[in-house]
Amino acid sequence: MQNSASPPPRDVALREVGLRDGLQIHPTFMPTQAKLAWIRAEAAAGMPEIEVTSYVPPKLIPQFADAEEVSRQALRVPGLTVAALIPNARGAQRGIELGVHKLNFVMSVSRTHNLKNVRREREDSVADFRAIRALCDALPPERRPVLGGGLSTALGCSYEGRIPAADVVRYAAQLAEAGADEIVVADTVGYSGPAQVREVFRLVMAEVAPLPVAAHFHDTRGLGIANALAALDCGVRAFDASLAGMGGCPFAPGATGNIVMDDLCFLMASMGLRTGVDLERLLAVRDIVRAALPDIDMYGGVARAGLPRLDTGVLR
Repeated sequence: MQNSASPPPRDVALREVGLRDGLQIHPTFMPTQAKLAWIRAEAAAGMPEIEVTSYVPPKLIPQFADAEEVSRQALRVPGLTVAALIPNARGAQRGIELGVHKLNFVMSVSRTHNLKNVRREREDSVADFRAIRALCDALPPERRPVLGGGLSTALGCSYEGRIPAADVVRYAAQLAEAGADEIVVADTVGYSGPAQVREVFRLVMAEVAPLPVAAHFHDTRGLGIANALAALDCGVRAFDASLAGMGGCPFAPGATGNIVMDDLCFLMASMGLRTGVDLERLLAVRDIVRAALPDIDMYGGVARAGLPRLDTGVLR
C-alpha cells in the first residue's frame, strides 16, 4: 500500500527516521503538534518517506505515547510514505489497523542486543517476522503495507563487538525468504568503517538479489557519511538518516545519533544525484524541532557553515 501521489524523479531515496530514532531516548516529550509540524514541513521540503513513530508500549518508550495520533495525521500529508518501526506482531497489527504505508520490522544480528532490545532469541524474531508477513498477505492488495526487514547491529555491537559477516548474510537471507520487501542493514552503534561496509553490503546484496537493500548508519565515531558513500559505491540507493543527526539506541551503550540528514542530502546533491529534497527548506525544519525541544543536541556541518553561495549548482 503506497501513497498515490506521483513522486519527483530521484536517483537516491532518503528516509527520515528522526521522529522515531531521533526522539526515542530524549527525556523531554515532544508535543504531538510539534511532531506533526515537523512531518508536514519535511514532507513539503520533498522528503519522500518518514518513519513517524514506533508501536511499542508507552511504559517502555514514553516518547511514542501519541503513536496513533501521529500516524493518523501523517497519513493525511499528500505524497508522503508513512512508515513506522515494529518490534513484533502486536506492533504490526497496530500499524495495519491504522493503515500506515510501510512497516519496518527490526531484529538484531547480535544475540545479546536482540535479547535486550526485543527480549527474544533471534530465531524467535524471524518466526515473528513470518507471522507478520502472513498478517500482511491476508489483507487485500490495496491495503497491504510494504514490509521491511531490518537487521540492527549488523556491523558491530556494544556488547559483542564486531559481528561476523556470515551472521548478517544468514539473517538477511532468512528475512528475504520469509517475504521481506526490503532488507535494511543497520550500523546501530556506529561501529564500522567503509571497508567493512563494502564487505558486508556486497555479501548481503549478492545473497538477497534482486531484493533492494537499504542502509542505516549512526555517526558515533565520525564515519557515518563515509560509510554512506561506501554503501552508495556498492549500489545502495536508499538511506535512513535523522534531521540534525539526532538519536541513539537506548539498548546500545555509547551509540549516538544517526547520520545527519542535512549533510547526507548535501553529499548526494554534490555528487549530482537527485534526492527530490530542497535542502534550504530541509534546514529550516530544524527551527521547528529547536523551538519544541530547546535542550536537544543538534549537529550538522551544512547547518553550521551554511550552503555554498559561489556555486549553487550543488542545490539542484
